[in-house]
Amino acid sequence: MNRKSFMKKAGLGTVTMGLAGCNNTRLVSSEKQEVPDFTEYNDGKKDASSVIQQVVDAGIGDIYFPKGIYRITKTITIDLNSVGVTSIFGNGTARILMEGKGPAFRFIGTHEGTANPSTVKDDVWKHQRSPMVDGIEIVGAHKEAIGIQAEGTIQFTVTRTSIRSAFHAVHLIKRNRNVVISECHFYDNRGIGIFLDNLNLHQINIVNCHISYNSKGGVVSKGTELRNLQIGSCDIEGNMGDAESNVAANIYIESRKGSCGEIAIMGCTIQHTHEAPDSTNIFIDGKVAAQSNTRQHKDGNITIVGNVMSDANMNIDLQNARGVVITGNTIWMGYNYNLRVHCCENFIVSDNMFDRNPVYHSSRRDNWNLAVLFSDCDGGIISGNHIRGAGEIESAVTIRDSRHMNVANCNILDFGRQGLLLENVSDSKVSDCIIRENRAEWREEAIAIRWKSGRDNMITNNLFGNSFSVDDTIGHMNGNIEKSM
Repeated sequence: MNRKSFMKKAGLGTVTMGLAGCNNTRLVSSEKQEVPDFTEYNDGKKDASSVIQQVVDAGIGDIYFPKGIYRITKTITIDLNSVGVTSIFGNGTARILMEGKGPAFRFIGTHEGTANPSTVKDDVWKHQRSPMVDGIEIVGAHKEAIGIQAEGTIQFTVTRTSIRSAFHAVHLIKRNRNVVISECHFYDNRGIGIFLDNLNLHQINIVNCHISYNSKGGVVSKGTELRNLQIGSCDIEGNMGDAESNVAANIYIESRKGSCGEIAIMGCTIQHTHEAPDSTNIFIDGKVAAQSNTRQHKDGNITIVGNVMSDANMNIDLQNARGVVITGNTIWMGYNYNLRVHCCENFIVSDNMFDRNPVYHSSRRDNWNLAVLFSDCDGGIISGNHIRGAGEIESAVTIRDSRHMNVANCNILDFGRQGLLLENVSDSKVSDCIIRENRAEWREEAIAIRWKSGRDNMITNNLFGNSFSVDDTIGHMNGNIEKSM
């Protein structure tokens, strides 16, 4: 009995998905319909949209793409409640060429609960859990093509996937829970690398990915109720377009019309490019609408630790946030600001390296201001930071219109005009710092610290290598040394 006759007699459909010369045929129980073989559509010429959709709708579950180019002109919809648990996968040799508008693959689930197991319905566990995309390439060939879109899913997982030349690479909408995106390349897309778009999303891990040269942002959250976001060990570069682009950031998170909290950004390289308008490596705005149970308007519980950041107008721009730790980062080439913290409460900025390394000064046209600014803040610890070098700006570090600020054990060196400027700052302390301009061309006119207006402050046990200017009403000074050069 030949293979075709056996299949017909046994009531089995077939999808041949193996590499040439290999026996990777998959047998699928399919009493209701014959499952088509779409590997005949891997030449990049035939439109494979309908046949791939038929394979999905057959409820096969494991849909494997061998080497080839699969041209599609419309979205492949994976309605998990109808087709059951489904994964799309390959070994890195299959390309999906999306020539239509919208996502190449759209995953639709019905999960309406949270990440708490008690809220997950039995039919969701049975038919919808852990939809996956693994080991394929998606290339956009339409200006509004999107790589992957998901809504209503739980445990949605994207791994070892490359998406380029699309609009957005990964687009999460409406509601999702427990998302994992890892070992992926989202490169050279016209929109956003990973877009969290006006949805309800708790628990998302983005790890070990290259997210680069997406013109409207790398990882972007807008209008989203966002909790438990971890971004780790990623290379996130150049997601800001060019001089003609709209404002964008490598990582952009805002709470307006949504919320954000429980965020960790760890061990990433995040950089490029200062040429885009108001470009920022990490932008977080935690301002939220008024809550019924509190007058607080600031989201937070954010950690930014162990990252390398450079070459942007602002390396970190933090606004309206509370409960933030920024520590152990290496930061340089902030053309306007290395760090700007505005209207924040209860934060720690510690043990960071802000260094103007001459190796990176490629041209006299480069104008790195490298400023560090805290404004309208309440309750900040700024400790153990090494700040060396600044552009031709008013002060290397400025604290303005703030209170309960504790600056300790910092080195502020080779700053030009002023090392540390405080204006209208009260109930605060500067202690155990070394503030010194060593360069001969700046040495005589440099001011180590200038404190203008404020009350009930302390300036103690600092080593000033240059003159200082402190208003009489500031508070208490003792144990400081002004070392002549």
